[in-house]
Amino acid sequence: MTAHRHLTDRSFTHRLGMLARLGPLALVVACVAPLAHAQVTLDDPRSGWRSASPQQQDFLQEVHYPAASVNVNAKSASALIRGRIGKVKKAESANGARQPARLVVDGIAMPLLMNDDGTFARPWSFGTGSHGIEVRSPDGEVKRKQFYEAQPNRVRTRLRVVLSWDSDNTDLDLHVVSPDGQHVFYGSRVADNGGALDVDVTTGFGPEIFASPAPLRGAYHVFVNYYGAGERRDVITTAQVAIIQDEGTPQEKQQVFRVPMRKPGELTLVRSFLMP
Repeated sequence: MTAHRHLTDRSFTHRLGMLARLGPLALVVACVAPLAHAQVTLDDPRSGWRSASPQQQDFLQEVHYPAASVNVNAKSASALIRGRIGKVKKAESANGARQPARLVVDGIAMPLLMNDDGTFARPWSFGTGSHGIEVRSPDGEVKRKQFYEAQPNRVRTRLRVVLSWDSDNTDLDLHVVSPDGQHVFYGSRVADNGGALDVDVTTGFGPEIFASPAPLRGAYHVFVNYYGAGERRDVITTAQVAIIQDEGTPQEKQQVFRVPMRKPGELTLVRSFLMP
C-alpha cells in the first residue's frame, strides 16, 4: 500500500512539473477544468428492484394554455424521472434560447429542460420489467440508472410514439390516427380504444408522447404539424419521432425518424406502419 501510494504521488508530482514548464496558464486550466463540469444527480427512479403500485394514473398531464409544458402535477414518485444538474450556468444559445439536457429512457433519447436552479422532473409510465435511464447535461456529464419493476400488474405500453424537436419557443404537435379512424392530438387527447396523448407542449423541445397498452391491429399513421413559432415565421426545426412497438418484450422494435419542419402550418406524414 505504501509503495503504491508513493508511486502515485511521484506520478502526480511529475505531471505537475511538466505542466509548470508549459506555463502557469496550462497549470491553472488543468487543475480547474475538471471542476467545471456539471454534477448530475438522479433522485428518481432509484436503482435496483422495486414493486410500485399497480395503479397507473401516471400518464396524462395537466395542460394550461397558452404556455403548456411538461409537468409533474399530482404524479407519484414511481412515475417520475427527477433530479438536478448542478454547477452549470444557465445554458442559452446566441439568440437567448434555452439549451436542454438530454434524457434517454430505454434507448429513446429526448430533450430534458431544467429549471433555473438546475432541477428537472418529468412523468414516465413504467411497465413491468427492466428499465434504463440516462441523463446527459448540456456539457456532456452523464448519470445512468437501471432498475427492475417487479409489480406484475403494471401494464406494459405495447405502442409508444415520442415526438421531440430541437428548437425553443416553437410548437409542434403529434397526431396519431389508429386503424379504427380515431384521431388523437392536442384537441382530443384520449381515444375510446385506449390510446392517449400525455401533454400538448407549446413552449419548445417537447416531448409529446402517444401511448397505448392494447393497440388495435392494423395501420397507424403518424403526422407532425408545425403549429407555430410565436411571431417568427423563419424558424426551421427538426422533428424526431420514435416509434416503439411491443415495448419491454423480446419482440420490441424501435424506429426513429427525423424530419425538417420549415414553417408554421406545415403538416407532414412521418410514418405509416402496421400493428400485427
